[in-house]
Formats: sequence, C-alpha cells, structure tokens
Amino acid sequence: MIKNAASENLQNHPSTPANTGLEPSRRFCVAPMMDWTTPHYRYLARLLSQHTLLYTEMVTTGALIHGDTERFLRHDPAEYPLSLQLGGSNAKDLAHCARLAEDFGFSEVNLNVGCPSDRVQNNMIGACLMAQPDKVAEAVRAMIEATRLPVTVKHRIGINGRESWEDLCEFVDKVSAAGCRTFIVHARIAILEGLSPKENRDVPPLKYDWAYQLKQKYPHLEIIINGGIKTFEECHEHLKYTDGVMLGREAYHNPWLLAGVDSAFFGAEPPARSRHDVLRAMYPFIESELKRGVFLGHMSRHFLGLFHGMPGGRQFRRYISENAHKSGAGLEVIQAALEKVPESQQPVPTETAIRA
Repeated sequence: MIKNAASENLQNHPSTPANTGLEPSRRFCVAPMMDWTTPHYRYLARLLSQHTLLYTEMVTTGALIHGDTERFLRHDPAEYPLSLQLGGSNAKDLAHCARLAEDFGFSEVNLNVGCPSDRVQNNMIGACLMAQPDKVAEAVRAMIEATRLPVTVKHRIGINGRESWEDLCEFVDKVSAAGCRTFIVHARIAILEGLSPKENRDVPPLKYDWAYQLKQKYPHLEIIINGGIKTFEECHEHLKYTDGVMLGREAYHNPWLLAGVDSAFFGAEPPARSRHDVLRAMYPFIESELKRGVFLGHMSRHFLGLFHGMPGGRQFRRYISENAHKSGAGLEVIQAALEKVPESQQPVPTETAIRA
C-alpha cells in the first residue's frame, strides 16, 4: 500500500508550501518539461516520492498576466514541494508573476534561461538570454525584491557564439550578484539556429565537468546538474561534485524510478510499495478531474510508463491508448487496463536496478 496518499501528506511533508518560508531540498528534482510535467503527472510523481522537488511546465509571463491565471497556476497542494517555472525577460512582468507564485502557494520560482525553441527566442525567453546576463540579473533582482520565495535560474552552459568558460562565468557572476543563489545547469550549450529543441537535448555534447567546475569556483552557490542523467549510479557520482541532480525524460517515461528516490537520496522509507497501489491511489484524483470536465486521455497519457518493462505493461499501455480518448471514457478504462498487469510485489528501484 501507499504509505501516505498524496493528499494526506501535507502535515508531515518534508517540504511545505511557500508561505512557511522553508527552502525546498533540491538534492533530487524532476525537470520542467512542456506538455509533460502537468498537474496529472506531478500528482503521480508525488505518490511515488515525497521528497523530490517537482517543477511545472514553463509558463510565460504573458500567459499569466493576460491569460487565465487561475488555469495556468492551478495545482493540488499534495504536489508540494513544487516550483513554478517562468518564461520571460521583462523585469517588471517577472516580478509580478513571482508575487503570483507566492500567492498561489508555490515553493520556489524559477526563471527559464535554457529553452532553445524559435518561438520562445522571438519573445526573448529561454536560452537566448544567455547572451544578456545583465538583463537576466535585472530580472532576478526584481523577482527577489517582489517575493519571499527562493528565486532560481535554470540555464545552459552557453549558446552558439557565447560558449566559452569565460562567458559562462560572466553569466553566473552577474546573476549571482543580483541575489540568485541556486543555478540549475543543463550541461550543454544550446544551438539557437539549425537544431530543433529535441536535437538540442541530444546533439550538443554534455560537459558535466563544467558544472563541477562552477561548484569549485563558486562554493557559496547551490549548483544543480541536469542533462542526460538516467541512473541512480550517475546521480550519486554527480552528487560528489554538485549539490543536486535534476532528471527529465527518464523520470517521465519511467516514473517508477521515483519510487526509489526517498530511500536512495533522503534516507526515508519509500511511500510506494507497488505500481498497482500507486495507480489505485490516483483514482479519487482522476474522478475529481473527470468531474471538472478533464478528458481521461489528457490524464492517462502520463501514466503509460508506469509499468515499463513489466509483464503486461504493453497491454496496459495499448488498452489505455485505444480507449481513453473515447467519448465518455472514465475510471473504468484505467481499472480494466490495470487488470492486464499481473499483480505482484515489485521491488522499489535501487542504485543498481532502477527498472526492476
């Protein structure tokens, strides 16, 4: 059984909502990912790990200021600790949105200086800001002045044309002078012309040693490493040289990995005993979302990897994929899919077997 259902975790939670003034641990984080780290994935992730710091998808300042603020910032308190990632470059707008993050109970506000897509570049968002450290510093300073929340920056080690060690240090120098103490370092440059966002996650070579060197050069700063990390062994190796690790695609496609995080990185008992228990613990949340008018397919796509590598896992995914999009599809689809997977005690992931 799940030790504590996510919605019941708040009283004894290791990291609590923003207004307590407590700093969330960043020893192990799940990266912000567009279309992936939605409230439905995050609720699942929290059932698997109480200590992992979760991030929202990037939300632009324009969407929050001129759009449906409530919809973009909606989350379940069970998701804490939870960071809001913002996309933007206007200091005044970012300060306003940082205040919104505090008002809505987030644990942290994070500025995206890493996304390489053409669309965000055209709006002066993401990795293109690596070329303007003064502008980033101005934005960070305004955000810090606007909120009690920790303000962090997620960035690349450079961009084409500004990819030297000296360029990276100039960026960190100026942004840290503005008050930022936590840098989440995607250890690749971003190539802003000629590569798609997907290619930018794979083609530029990883330079983990640059993140290590940042920690050596700036020991007073918190350095979190990101990029291509898949195993607990890799995480522990990175933690010898940095303060925390951030996983992205691996934590999404193989969410059961998160079931081993609390024991492997925080010395705590795992909240999840089996994949079946985790999915059953989702039922009340799924039903409440269905009542709100959310289509089952919008939620269930985030559960497809839960039985990755397990007998019946393929049938589980196929049944949901074939039925969740149908008109009127409800919880019975998930229940029927779950019956495709033999129920047995499943070991929580460890350093040597994260796919067990």
